[in-house]
Formats: sequence, C-alpha cells, structure tokens
Amino acid sequence: MLGNNIDTNLLSIVYDYCGNLWFVTGGFRIYPDRNPAGFMGYISNEYIQKTMNGEKASIDDNIFVHKLTDGEGAENGISSNEDGAVILTNKSCYMLEADNEVKVKWKVDYDSNGANDAQEGSEYTGGGLAYGSGTTPTLTKDLVIFTDNLDPINLIAISSKTGEVVAKTPVLDTLGDDVPVAVENSILVYSSGDGRTSVLVCNWFGAGNAGLAEPDADSSVQSYDNIYDSNWKNKGGKYIAPGVERVDFVQDGDSYKAEKVWLRDDIRDTSMIKLSTATGYLYGYWQNLDTDMWCYEVLDFSNGKTVYELPVSSLPQYNNMAVGMIADVRGNTLYCPTNDMEMVRWQDDFVYLPQSPAKKISLNDMERYNLSDSEFKELSKTELVPATYLMKANIYNVLQDNTIAFKVNGLNKRASEYKLFYQDEKGKLTDFNTEWSICDSQGNTVNCDTALSENQIYEIRFDFNDKSAIDIDSTENNVRLSIILAA
Repeated sequence: MLGNNIDTNLLSIVYDYCGNLWFVTGGFRIYPDRNPAGFMGYISNEYIQKTMNGEKASIDDNIFVHKLTDGEGAENGISSNEDGAVILTNKSCYMLEADNEVKVKWKVDYDSNGANDAQEGSEYTGGGLAYGSGTTPTLTKDLVIFTDNLDPINLIAISSKTGEVVAKTPVLDTLGDDVPVAVENSILVYSSGDGRTSVLVCNWFGAGNAGLAEPDADSSVQSYDNIYDSNWKNKGGKYIAPGVERVDFVQDGDSYKAEKVWLRDDIRDTSMIKLSTATGYLYGYWQNLDTDMWCYEVLDFSNGKTVYELPVSSLPQYNNMAVGMIADVRGNTLYCPTNDMEMVRWQDDFVYLPQSPAKKISLNDMERYNLSDSEFKELSKTELVPATYLMKANIYNVLQDNTIAFKVNGLNKRASEYKLFYQDEKGKLTDFNTEWSICDSQGNTVNCDTALSENQIYEIRFDFNDKSAIDIDSTENNVRLSIILAA
C-alpha cells in the first residue's frame, strides 16, 4: 500500500530533476478489459528531505495522484529529463510535471496488438511479456523514444517539448514471416550531439511465459518460473527469436527522418547490449548456438559485425535470464547476472610484471578511470589533455626492484609528444621524474620520433620499488601506483 490506499502490484519509481519521487502502478500483461485502473503520481521533494532529516511531515499533504483509465497501467519503468517525468503505460505515453498536482504536459496514445505468444507448431514455446510497449521510454535532451506493440513493431520518436511524433518507422520487420517479434527490453539510445540519434532494438520473443496470458495469471509473483518460459530458461538461446537492428533518427532542420543502418538476423539477445563510445564497440552476452557456449560478444557499432567473442560456459545455468548487463562506472568492467545466481565479470587485464610473469596482479588490484580534459588540467595544472585512462595498480610483497607494464592503445602522436604523470596521495598529478618508456608488445622501446598507431597496443614501462616516490601505499612491501599519459 502507498499512501491514500493506493494498491500496488508493480511499482516503478524515478526522481525528476527537482527531486520529486514519481511512481506508477501496474504489472505485466495488463489487459485493458480485465484490469482495474492504475495510478501515477509523485511524492514531493519537500517531504523526502524532511523525512531524511528526521523531521515530521504529513504524507497526505505531499503525495499527489492521478488515476489512469480503466485497464491502464505501467508494464515497465519510467524516466525523467529536464522537461519532466515520462511514464509509458500500456496505452499512452505521458510527459508529467509536478505543480502541487500531477500536471499532464502532453499525452500521446499508441496502438498494440496485445501480448504475443507462440503459435501451435512453432519452434518457440514462450512469447512476449507486455500487453503494450515492452520498453522503458528512453530519453535524449530532445526526444522520447519507445516502441509500440503492433505487427510490425514501430520505433517512435516524440518531441520532449511538445509531444509531437517527429519520426516513426517499423523495426525488425525484415526477419521473415516465420520470425515473431516482441521488444521487451530497454532500447539502447546514443545521441552524438550532431543531429543523429542512434537506436538499437533487440528482439525478445520467446523469453516470456505464455501462461501469463491466462485470465488468472498473477504477474506480481516475480519468479523466473512465473515470468519466463521454462524451455528458454533450461535449454537456451534457440528458444529466443533472433534480431538486432540499428536505426538512426537524423535531424534535418525542425524535422527528423529514420535511417536504417544495419540488421543482424542471427543474434538472439536478452542482455540489454551496452555501447562504449570510447571504443565504438557494442558489448552483449548471448549463446553461440553452434558451440552452445554462453559468451560475451563484441560488435562494431558502425556496421554490426562481430569483433570478438569470449566463451564463458556451455552450462544452461549461465543463461543471463533477461537481466541486463551492468557496466562499471569507470568503463573498465562488465558484469552479467546469470541463472545460477552468480555474476560473471569481464575486465581488461592491462597491467603485468614483464620480469616476473609468475607474479600475477589480481583484476581486483587494477583500476582505470576516464578523466575529462578539465579534470586533468585541474589536477595537473597544465594545458595538456589525457591520452589514456588514469590507471592504477596494487602490487604486494615487493622486496626488490621490478618493472611494471601498463597496456594502452589509442595513441596517434609521436612518442616524444607524450608526457607521463603520476598521482600522489593527495590526488595531484605530477610530472614523472624518473625514466620510463613507450614499448611495443614485445617490450622493445619505441623510437621517440616514431608516429604511433592508435589501433596498436603499446606498453608504458618503468621500474619501481617499495621506496619509490610514486608509491602512495605506506604499508611496507606494498606498492600502489597511479599513472596517466597526456599530450
């Protein structure tokens, strides 16, 4: 129960830019002819702040509610930007504002064929999950983007300011008549700032439990067996329909046009693919049906081609169960939850001791941070800009001099144009005042006048010991180093 006797089945919440806590009630498979009306509203920031400070406040005076129409509710999450809170129900998309009431700035209705399930004789046994749109509304500064639930499914872009539908295009519509489509995970959206907004849409059909279509189904039971198809859970990716497509919305003056960029008709993904803008790669987790291996996969964002595959396991419990991957805030690690209630981690192994290869540095003892140009200039008191991550490493049981190597790429100037900095215990970046070098992968020092190739992996090498000025760990025989290359 949430204030004022609001009954909640599935409760989605988000803070807006003013600190108000927005919520909407609902669940999965909200059939308009058999579900009661949901509610949407917010709890004021004033109430939240008073409560956090230990002050007394009346919830009745600080909760504002708007009742939806009969059979209307949220089947997914909600979002916010500077224009307000965006709630996508099984019928409409709303832009809301907190003004001592729930103020509807605009509302856009959309169409749905209803929840989709596998047909008799199909190779799939599950289906979709939502009656309406299966996506959380994804926002840029100017656009609200989501899919409807028609056949074919449409990708819709709405002006965040006005609620006008500025672009609309069918997606995953060329997979063939025998490939059913349901988009149930959040779409990936990247706005480059040059008038081009790229969207990645993944087919999800087959993962949902077809039993949710039964009139007495209870989607509030949040268990794998209740929500997901048992064949997909136990037997793998062949029970998921394929399809991953990139579509760009391109701005032309005050209008937009949809441009289809690429389609992969062989990928069966439920991992909520992540984009690294630093590398231009897409990272996902799905099953290779030729080897039965669940794998981390890397795609080229520009053309969708596979760049790299890292096998994890062929055991069925390594299905990621439609739980999205988690990207470390530093951009250095990907975590993927699995059906076996464990997290699989993928991380670059970018530091080692070339003179002591048997002395391994644990992945837990290496970190990378992406410093902005302004952050670097503030910490270094120079006008240079960073050329690498800020890279850190812990080395234990250091009893004598040794050499350390940090692997880097993306370097495209002459070797002599780079300067190495280390971070002291106060966070200041100081010019490296001992000998160091840029080497190739074989450990050979690169000539100072050599122009480096940004696609090649180089190594930053230098000697260290427990008495080094660059060591910021005061514990005896332990060394902690933190370096960054700039130009």
